[in-house]
Order: sequence, then structure tokens, then C-alpha cells
Amino acid sequence: MDISTDAIKTVREQTGAGIMDCKRVLQEHNGDVEAAIEFLRERGHMIAKKKESRTADQGVIEAYIHGGGRIGVIIEVNCESDFVARTPEFKELAHELAMQVAATNPRYLGPEDRPEGEDPEEEDRLLLQPFIRDPQKTVNDIIAETIVKLRENIRIKRFARFELGVDGQDA
Repeated sequence: MDISTDAIKTVREQTGAGIMDCKRVLQEHNGDVEAAIEFLRERGHMIAKKKESRTADQGVIEAYIHGGGRIGVIIEVNCESDFVARTPEFKELAHELAMQVAATNPRYLGPEDRPEGEDPEEEDRLLLQPFIRDPQKTVNDIIAETIVKLRENIRIKRFARFELGVDGQDA
């Protein structure tokens, strides 16, 4: 089956997968772009799940100031090696995550990070929030896509958000 370069480009932009992977998956799904995207996303989550147990003790601390200095975020994003921590893709992920925290003001990192007896909404948990640049994906999806690209475990260790004149904004 002949696959158009536009279809390959669309799948690549949506998933971050390699060109040949996109072409192969499109061929396997008879040119169905949506099916190929869904397949690659699911595969990405499986790959990320396998890497979950690997130690991620390198990374970056990203600071982001927004709103003319009225909102500030500091976030620690970890990976397995200092080599990956220095890549543009990893630095961009850390920056995007800091902007996410500034924009959405999450209270907790994920489902397991909450006080006993409290059941916060999904919007309160950073990893479950819709990603600000693409609401069709969650923050967890964006991290999983980056794990597939960089081939290392990536996790957010902690974050804090400060807003001028407001107390208690950190997690």
C-alpha cells in the first residue's frame, strides 16, 4: 500500500514517532491515520510503563516566571542520564511542564500523591490534566511520548508554584 507523505507527517507530528515507524504502522492500519496514531500512543504508554522501574536520578530543575513576575514555578524533572538531561527535547519538556503548572495550578503530582481521606479532582493532579498545548492529551501522555523519543524513564519529582499575594500554592 502506498502511504502519502502527508499522512506520515500527520502521524509523526501527533506521536513523535520516527518516520519509518509511522510509515510501517500506517501500512499495518491500511492508511488509517487515526488508528495509527492511537496504536502508537498505546505502544508509547506500554514502553513508558516498562521503563517505570528504572532509576531516574539525573535531570533538570526548570524555573519559569509568568505574568510580568506575578507567577513563578520551579519543577524538578528527572531522567536516567545526564546526557539525556542536556538534550533539547528534555529541556523543552521541562519548560512545557513548568508552563503547565503556572497555567493550571495543580495541587498534587498524581493519583498517589494526596493526603489521606482526600479525593481531589483530576484538575488538581498534574499528571492527569489535559496538556495546555494539546488538550486531547494528558500531561502523562506528553511524558510518555518523550520517554519513547529519548528511550529513558522520565518523571516529575516535585514542583512548586508561587503567585504574588497568595499562600499555599506548592506541592
